[in-house]
Amino acid sequence: MTENNNIPKDAILFQQLALSFYNSAWQNMGKVANPITQKIELDLPSAAFSIDMLDMLKSKMKGNLNDEEERFLQNAVSTLKLNYIEEQKKAEQMKQDENKTDDKADNNQQPTTNNQ
Repeated sequence: MTENNNIPKDAILFQQLALSFYNSAWQNMGKVANPITQKIELDLPSAAFSIDMLDMLKSKMKGNLNDEEERFLQNAVSTLKLNYIEEQKKAEQMKQDENKTDDKADNNQQPTTNNQ
């Protein structure tokens, strides 16, 4: 099933699992295009789930990982968390900007009364 017989099957499967969550997080943060639709999509709850899954793998696998696997998970989780916070702030700012725009539009549409 594996082409390289020097690498244990479990190591390859673990790497693929971790990369699956890693890539999913980037995609759901809108940092890379969806490979199927070729569109940039933002789904922060799904990104958070993928990051949490990697973080859980890191903690549950502690002591069972080689140095390279441990380093990858540590760097992946740290980088993803920092980018998630950045995207979350952007989303909050966009929401605030939309609310300000909506408020201005509502104020402009209110009927004026002329009591002369």
